[in-house]
Amino acid sequence: MPSDRDRQAWTDIVDNARLALGFAEGMDAAAFTADVKTFYAATRCLEIISEAARRLSDDERARHPDLPWKNMTGAGNVYRHDYDDVEPGLVWTTIRDRLPALIAAGVLALHGPQE
Repeated sequence: MPSDRDRQAWTDIVDNARLALGFAEGMDAAAFTADVKTFYAATRCLEIISEAARRLSDDERARHPDLPWKNMTGAGNVYRHDYDDVEPGLVWTTIRDRLPALIAAGVLALHGPQE
């Protein structure tokens, strides 16, 4: 069972991953990158996910070795400090290809296996 700190971090991760997916819903990559508000909102969600991932304990991250923790936490530095280097295509790919697995891991961590 995760600690209270881990539970809050997982909650932030799952909530923001769901938001980012919702923002991008119904869009293709071109529409996503052309819609500045959607791109910025989704990127902010990824920034929050990155920070929340940093708050997870090492033990909690170790329970999910299939997730790219180093990339996830490192991306936050780009979002915060090298924001002019944020690649819209990478944000799109992250949202569409990586967030569903992250949500699944978070739901499992928060609620246990679903029957």
